[in-house]
Amino acid sequence: MITIGSAQLWVHDQQAALEFYTRKVGFEVRSDVTLPEMGNFRWLSVGPAAQPDVAIVLMLIPGPPVMDTETAEQVRDLMGKGFAGTVFLVTEDCRAAYDELVGRGVEFTEKPEDRPYGIDAAFRDPSGNHIRLTQIRENIGA
Repeated sequence: MITIGSAQLWVHDQQAALEFYTRKVGFEVRSDVTLPEMGNFRWLSVGPAAQPDVAIVLMLIPGPPVMDTETAEQVRDLMGKGFAGTVFLVTEDCRAAYDELVGRGVEFTEKPEDRPYGIDAAFRDPSGNHIRLTQIRENIGA
């Protein structure tokens, strides 16, 4: 059996991402480790309290040798436009979660709307990553 332990998001500023995902989205810190022997590389991950075995790694956009300067800049540009991937968060009540997150200062790009698969809304994190908040309709695909 294979399970998902974590997925990674590129971020411009790990501290801003940490504050956004913990204070506004309500996630917990899973790990926050700085490794001086690796040039102060910071391994930072967060996740929902209800899923302690799943985390999102908030990874600073690397420079050389992992990613050349030009590529890193292209990644930053794509992130700012919301084209660097999407994270799908699931909730039992999209409209209530939307109201709660708006109350914490999250700025949504799409308000909750009925869709064939349920109700969903969208927002971006401080780095521009596209996040969908979805209430999946029961019996979808049945």
